[in-house]
Amino acid sequence: MAGTVLAVGTGVVVIAVVWIAALVMGIMLLRASGAALGVIPVFLLALTITLALVFFPRSPETPPPFKEIEIVDTLFIGRFVLLAVAGLVFLFGLFLLVPFHLLEPVYAKELRTH
Repeated sequence: MAGTVLAVGTGVVVIAVVWIAALVMGIMLLRASGAALGVIPVFLLALTITLALVFFPRSPETPPPFKEIEIVDTLFIGRFVLLAVAGLVFLFGLFLLVPFHLLEPVYAKELRTH
């Protein structure tokens, strides 16, 4: 039951959220002065969304037959490029360490100060 929320399908949850939002918008529009007719488009929009979700489902009602799961690494090229860039940055930092840290001159201090 991977596609369920609270033991119902996600479509039912979406329809419930649409109608709750339409109810809240309708109450706000009824309370606003001069915007009472704005409830009609909100109701029609919620009705249109509901009818679209009911009549054009995203997946068939019957589950497809069991298919062997094939594990494919689709991010192989991205990971390889990221590893190559990280390696180049590491080598660049290592080569910058030589002139800026290891070859930095150490000046002698005076033995006596008067």
